[in-house]
Amino acid sequence: MEESKHSIISKLFIDSVDNGTPIKVCAPMVRYSSLPFRHLVKLYRCDLTFTHMMLSDCFSKAQSARDADFQHCETDRPLIAQFAASDPEYFAAAARLISPFVDGVDLNCGCPQRWAIKEGIGACMCTNPKLISKIVSRCRQVNPELPVSVKIRILDSIEDTVALAQAIEDAGAAFISVHGRTIKERNVTPHFDYVKAIKNNVNIPVIHNGGVYSPDDIEPTLLKTGADGVMCAQGLLNNPALFAGYNETPLQCVQDWVNIAISYGTTFVTFKHHLVFMLENVLPKHEKKIFNNLSTIAAVLDYLDNNFDIRYQNKLPT
Repeated sequence: MEESKHSIISKLFIDSVDNGTPIKVCAPMVRYSSLPFRHLVKLYRCDLTFTHMMLSDCFSKAQSARDADFQHCETDRPLIAQFAASDPEYFAAAARLISPFVDGVDLNCGCPQRWAIKEGIGACMCTNPKLISKIVSRCRQVNPELPVSVKIRILDSIEDTVALAQAIEDAGAAFISVHGRTIKERNVTPHFDYVKAIKNNVNIPVIHNGGVYSPDDIEPTLLKTGADGVMCAQGLLNNPALFAGYNETPLQCVQDWVNIAISYGTTFVTFKHHLVFMLENVLPKHEKKIFNNLSTIAAVLDYLDNNFDIRYQNKLPT
């Protein structure tokens, strides 16, 4: 009998407690949370990945949007599909369409970008717990087999933030991811006390997001928040092997990226952008200028071959 999606997600958290190891999650990232990068981080002890944020109305209306936004394969699991939505019906419809290919759906209530705020989606929704609850509840009604989670940012007060999290729990969410910064905050130290207050006042798992840039950041973050796991974005872009304990991207990880990206037909821009991140602490300044001026996949491969003995091996690492 096929394992239910609720069991798959629950088992992640149960095993985490039993093994004494936190859940390690790759955050949803526009342009970067693609299938090839999800494949890469899962080679290096990432437990759970998210797609980038997709627009539920576009996804539910058009096959062209679905084809452009979502690529997957059988080994791309466990996987959470993240949608932005302000309409319960569109979110539920998008969840129904993507359900066969993922292990859960997530409502984005954390995106602080101006265009998202203007559209009434993303982080601005955190001030409207009733709407979030309606979206989660409706999705659970339409897709009872599919876990629903929500990713939020904190509000100005701890009390309002805890009330938001409790409303999400009451609506039937399976877990919640909390970016420990407000909608206006960027590169500041996360408010760990807010995340801890949420964890102390809900009965569903809580994932902390923000401020994890190296393996050494994980344990202090968990001690400060009591969270069930950590979600990482920029730290994983710079070092996809972070969750495996590497302080800098190992060259084997770069080799794996070359094999994965080319095997999947990744565009040149995405292929190179990831390498720029990975090699940030490897290349000296003058070499960065040379690398940044490379304009074709062939030129990048020649550079990697000449400088690091890295070349495309025509195979997918497993």
